[in-house]
Amino acid sequence: MVIDDRFYMSLALRAAWHYQGLTYPNPAVGCAVVENGRILAVEAHRRAGRSHAEVRALMAAAEALTGRRPPVSRDDADAAHDYLLSLPEGTFARCTVYVTLEPCAHRGSTPSCAWLLSRLAPRKVIIATPDPVPGHGGGVEILADNGIEVETGICREEGEALIEPFSIWRERAFVLFKLAQTANGRIGGGYLSSPASLEHVHRLRAVVDELVIGGGTVRADRPRLDCRFSGDAPPDVTIYSRAKDFDRNIPLFGIEGRKVRITDDLEPLLDRPAFLLVEGGEGMLRALGDRIDWFLVYQTPKLSTHPLSYNVDRKLEYLHTETVGGDLRIWSRFG
Repeated sequence: MVIDDRFYMSLALRAAWHYQGLTYPNPAVGCAVVENGRILAVEAHRRAGRSHAEVRALMAAAEALTGRRPPVSRDDADAAHDYLLSLPEGTFARCTVYVTLEPCAHRGSTPSCAWLLSRLAPRKVIIATPDPVPGHGGGVEILADNGIEVETGICREEGEALIEPFSIWRERAFVLFKLAQTANGRIGGGYLSSPASLEHVHRLRAVVDELVIGGGTVRADRPRLDCRFSGDAPPDVTIYSRAKDFDRNIPLFGIEGRKVRITDDLEPLLDRPAFLLVEGGEGMLRALGDRIDWFLVYQTPKLSTHPLSYNVDRKLEYLHTETVGGDLRIWSRFG
């Protein structure tokens, strides 16, 4: 294996993918801090409103460099910024910072990462892809104007794929179709996924604007569609069905504070900026067709004789795969 800038950036990309979607409405971002070939930290943005990837990585790197545990949490953005700025000048002078997205130039719910880096003065900052939001750039200029060497475009294609959901959900609905299956493609027979996968999908449910499911699946499976495995509030639900008659004793209808809508027209939902999670069978997959942006597949390492599967003939492009809790987690889109 060649240890070069692409290798270090790939570590940052991998960390960001682990939190893909969970950072909504923010993009997934990863960051690595390296000192003369020594990997000090690899971190990612984990949740909107909390510290960005650069701050989490710099906090971890500071601990490695000083041998002292920071007195504040990595997730407390303001406190972490203040702590990092209190470190002795030159703490990061021999470090290269790899970040998958141009550091933010403006203050939003957290302070500017570009400004912080300009004060900490690492040796170099390497960026995969520029900020795609008009008017939100400027991070590169802040760094360069303060004498920091900046390089862009390392793993740019991979960086752009990582933030594709962010680019889409700012303009219209980003549609993520989730499915769980065995290694031979069977989707029936009760829970298929590991506890880690169940927790992950419940964390996704907690951040999306709407959970969409087909009427046939509701009638057959009588689901609850809550977030009990993550401890979060349940999502609102849209049921796609021409027939509006449902047994109101189905658990999903009985959750306090939830809105449930039944419709046979998804276009208004698809046309507005949003993050939609779709959980359904073959009927929902066919109904949405090319309106599906990405697929998230939880593939369990088992074989099954259950007859239910997705009888659809389409090619997929794998974007990222990782093994979590024994399951293979696959992010993909139509090829």
